[in-house]
Amino acid sequence: MSKMELIQYVVGPVCTNCYFVINSDTKETVIIDPGDEAEHLIDRIEIKELKPVAILLTHGHFDHVGAAGRISDEYSIPVYASRNERNTLRDPLINHSGVNGRIPAIYHASDLLDDEDVLELAGFTIKVFYTPGHTPGGVCYYLPDEKCVFSGDTLFYNSVGRTDFVKSSSEDLINSIKTKLMTLDDDIIVLPGHDARTTIGEERMHNPFL
Repeated sequence: MSKMELIQYVVGPVCTNCYFVINSDTKETVIIDPGDEAEHLIDRIEIKELKPVAILLTHGHFDHVGAAGRISDEYSIPVYASRNERNTLRDPLINHSGVNGRIPAIYHASDLLDDEDVLELAGFTIKVFYTPGHTPGGVCYYLPDEKCVFSGDTLFYNSVGRTDFVKSSSEDLINSIKTKLMTLDDDIIVLPGHDARTTIGEERMHNPFL
């Protein structure tokens, strides 16, 4: 029986999915893509008496990283991102933090990841898939024992991430999905950065972009 409890919060102006991956035995928690509403997320952590151990970023766009610094400081926990996403995090023109009248921001990750890295956090084994395309350093996080993958803005329900941004590449994105995600079993649950969850099998059969 899985020890994972998963809570999803939809935060920020772009309705980003922030995930709490909770070890139900210890309350240790990995936070994936805390994009906004830091105080709200901290309130949820306190009310549920969770023990955050790390923040994982799928990519560096503002709507996925906006609350990471505040939560990291509050709990003195590391922020993980791809080594190839440093420029996205640091450059407001690429992370789009200044859009729609917002104040441009520079973001930081304390721990940089490479393709196929394996993390052991909160009692979970987490494999890093480097999946560039939506951004140059996008990654997905695969939990083999829990049979799920956090796909960020790489793969969505019957869709894929946008590639009309600075430094995006549609060719890289489709190649990433085909070589990394489509090698997984059909029953793997896909937990995307926006909208509804899906499965690898559903996307293999019905995603028009693939």
